[in-house]
Amino acid sequence: MKLLIDTTDKETATIKLLEGKKVLANKTFFAFRAQAEKLLPEIDKMLRKIKVPLSDLGRVEIVNHGGSFTSLRIGVTTANALAYALGSALGGTTGKTKKAGKISIVEPEYDREPDIVMKTDN
Repeated sequence: MKLLIDTTDKETATIKLLEGKKVLANKTFFAFRAQAEKLLPEIDKMLRKIKVPLSDLGRVEIVNHGGSFTSLRIGVTTANALAYALGSALGGTTGKTKKAGKISIVEPEYDREPDIVMKTDN
């Protein structure tokens, strides 16, 4: 089974569980400035709801291009850590993985310069 994570939107995140081309579960949830806090609990809820153990994830895939700078990094980091912890295959939607010692990682690919500061009325 494959878990697909998409955090490229700064306000929502989407997770999908696929077996081959068949979508077993699909969830989009509001996560504005809270992807780091919500992503893993939402994955856990989705898997529990359809009674799939985390250990059944043979592949973790991440949308790793474009979108919000911070939310993209959160999704990529979560996917890398989850695949590493589970010993699962890992992939990015750009198809590129990089070796880091004995493990593979996916890096975020930005489509613009980061805009990571809050605008203030000064």
